[in-house]
Amino acid sequence: MTQATPRSLRLHIGLYGRRNAGKSSLINALTRQNVAIVSEVPGTTTDPVEKAMELLPLGPVVFIDTAGIDDDQGELGRLRVEATWRTLERCEIALVVAGPAGWGDPERRLAEACRGRGIPLIAVFSQCDRVSHDAQAQAQVAGAGVAVVTASAATGAGLDLLRQALISACPEDFLEPPALLADLVPPGGLAVLVVPIDTEAPKGRLIMPQVQSIRDLLDHEAMALVVKERELRAALDRLKAPPDLVVTDSQAFLKVAGDLPDAVPMTSFSILFARQKGDLPTLARGAAAIERLKPGDRVLIAESCAHHPIGEDIGRVKIPRWLTQYVGGKLDIQTAAGRDFPDDLASYKLVVHCGSCTQNRRTMLSRMEACRRAGVPITNYGLCIAWSLGIFPRALRPFPAASEAALGASAPLGRA
Repeated sequence: MTQATPRSLRLHIGLYGRRNAGKSSLINALTRQNVAIVSEVPGTTTDPVEKAMELLPLGPVVFIDTAGIDDDQGELGRLRVEATWRTLERCEIALVVAGPAGWGDPERRLAEACRGRGIPLIAVFSQCDRVSHDAQAQAQVAGAGVAVVTASAATGAGLDLLRQALISACPEDFLEPPALLADLVPPGGLAVLVVPIDTEAPKGRLIMPQVQSIRDLLDHEAMALVVKERELRAALDRLKAPPDLVVTDSQAFLKVAGDLPDAVPMTSFSILFARQKGDLPTLARGAAAIERLKPGDRVLIAESCAHHPIGEDIGRVKIPRWLTQYVGGKLDIQTAAGRDFPDDLASYKLVVHCGSCTQNRRTMLSRMEACRRAGVPITNYGLCIAWSLGIFPRALRPFPAASEAALGASAPLGRA
């Protein structure tokens, strides 16, 4: 068992229901550990709590233990319920837990919300060792196409069936995670990874996108050559044949593009993650919205991790500067970090999201869907930087479908 797997690569399983439905007890029973506080006092779980665990046979998962959706204890209760509903944005499987109160309006609202978001749903009729659940209600839920399991955390009854239901509901892209680079670099091929070491790089370590890219290449029998931006030209001179792909930190795009022969494919770590965590053609079309920005327009910079910005921070300093230079006037730049993604997006002309390497794919897709509903274009750091610096066509050459999507959204394709 390992806790080293990043949360963004873990299956996120949310447990929802009324107070004292048995959500926390189910987590403890499934994992065979006391990871969630259990009490007879209603409302023991007051805020969403994430527990990174190993759940055999699925492997690394994150359980999201939520407050009861029937919490009506004043303003604080309302805030707890709102926080519970927001966790659906990052949930990949939802367990709606029906306790002694049975399956009623709160559970039906949860089920409808899950269906509306395309989240696989399992209805768990819990505490069956001491509650006699209505068989007709269970049949009605099952008749609506929802997997139904009757279980007891106290006795273990039904837990094997619940684990099997989780496996059946598990998204295909979790069981077979999409590769970052495997379709771009053949077995035996070579990718050169350009890795600047700046003040925000963790001391003694590489950042997550770089590490995951190296591992993906090795897993697919390809080779990785890692260099800093100042070493790229010398490294290329030593090679007997050109590399199959060069991947750079987006901040070094101009330097790398200048040192790299035009025939060698090039992209960035951020663009690779835009493809893995989101939908690259949609994000490429979002980059084309930069053409329509005017001074004074409101732009949201969204970061998936709540890091401490230092010096020339990419999201707080560099991207705002490059956008301002491109537009030719000051923009109203707002920043959201971690899970603080705004509910109301209508006032923004563009959302620029990071690569989302610390978040799961559902979170990114949920944010993209929120932008679509609000009519606000969304792109990501690497695509935004490539457009702002005039090298967007070069950076998207490995991904012709995404390039065509951007071409259809704006012409010409970025300013020279």
